[in-house]
Amino acid sequence: MAPKFGTSGLRGLVVELTPDLVRAHVAAFLRACPVGTGLYVGRDLRDSSPRIAGDVITAARAMGIDVTDCGATPTPALALAAMGAGAAAVMVTGSHIPADRNGLKFYTPAGEITKADEAAILAALGDAGTAARPGALRTHDAGPAFVARYVTAFGPRALAGRRIGVWSHSAAGRDLLIQTLRALGAEVTEIARSDRFIPVDTEAVSDADRAFLREQAASRSLDAIVSTDGDGDRPLVADASGEVVVGDVLGQITAQMIGAEVVVTPVSSNTGAEAGGAFARVIRTRIGSPYVIAGMEGASGRVVGYEANGGFLLGFDAEGPAGPLPALMTRDSHLPIIGALVAAGSAGLAARVAAEPARFTAADRLQEVPTERSQALVASLRDDAVLRADVLARLALGSAQGIDTTDGLRITLDSGRIVHLRPSGNAPELRLYAEAESPEMARAMVTAGLETLRQILQ
Repeated sequence: MAPKFGTSGLRGLVVELTPDLVRAHVAAFLRACPVGTGLYVGRDLRDSSPRIAGDVITAARAMGIDVTDCGATPTPALALAAMGAGAAAVMVTGSHIPADRNGLKFYTPAGEITKADEAAILAALGDAGTAARPGALRTHDAGPAFVARYVTAFGPRALAGRRIGVWSHSAAGRDLLIQTLRALGAEVTEIARSDRFIPVDTEAVSDADRAFLREQAASRSLDAIVSTDGDGDRPLVADASGEVVVGDVLGQITAQMIGAEVVVTPVSSNTGAEAGGAFARVIRTRIGSPYVIAGMEGASGRVVGYEANGGFLLGFDAEGPAGPLPALMTRDSHLPIIGALVAAGSAGLAARVAAEPARFTAADRLQEVPTERSQALVASLRDDAVLRADVLARLALGSAQGIDTTDGLRITLDSGRIVHLRPSGNAPELRLYAEAESPEMARAMVTAGLETLRQILQ
């Protein structure tokens, strides 16, 4: 997989993210985008991340840019620190993809880069150049301010009496998540900390991980189990029985809890946002936080964004139960975790989820599928109604009532269920999403759909 920009920045195989390539992209970013007071740098816990972060720092200092090294820290904590200082930022992370891959996420002082910024960076690739004076280097712990953000908003007794498990694995923000929940009054049990990197995809939770969560919930008598992906910008939440609460439902619950009026979310999120009638307006976008951010910037008022992976963007200065919760225009995992737990109250997460419209999503992907093959298959299904009908018949899903090509191919069926195919923007994967009236049916649709797609591709 040659390094390239996708919906989350630059990604590629570690062996191809050479020092020269990393420095060239960082230099292009610094030339093409606002830098403000300097550059903040953070990283996840992959073995390759310290080296790549060093390449980022070297490139920036060579251009005369002052650098603040935040070390291993979750992406939203880095973004909060950088934006608070009026600085740009680069996060070294491959998010949820395997450890043999890595990447860079770029932030201006205003937040995540836009698609226009991405184009400007690519256009600026070339000789990095050097400055007469190397930039200064200092270190900073982004954690305390990030924890304080949620304690201020929710209060030190917000989760008193709750027994919460934190599946730490190799998440960059595992310690901060534990600190935050304890500061909110919860009794926290750490689960399965790992010294090796584990790729956790919060949008496509594996059967093995689901079984693990159910086992942990049963053996520990917990009220919930929470976790994040590798760089801490996507939440993973399971209820007292260990059943995963999907990310878009977390988004709906959190948006309601903080009084949002406008929701911006990709087409891959479930349609409960519209069905529930809780919001004045729901805006649908392509998949990826840059598109969600663009949709939020085009709206006004009490606007939030969220994705099916659970990442939540706060676009207005909100008020939590105990104090202010300032806007944070980057994907965050802490807010939907805390927001859902607080909104659930003593009744528990399962009861709060049951109060939402009965629309549930599931997703998974075929890995190591070249992007061009995925694109060709999706184009064939889009353009060939006979082929499309044949595939739906093989899946016993009924007939198509409408298609949406906003991002990939989204098919609404006569039953009201939905199937959605999309080539990944940053990995050699073909993703399949399903929406149905129950979690079990959505997962069954994904399982059967992936097997059918695998046979077609072979």
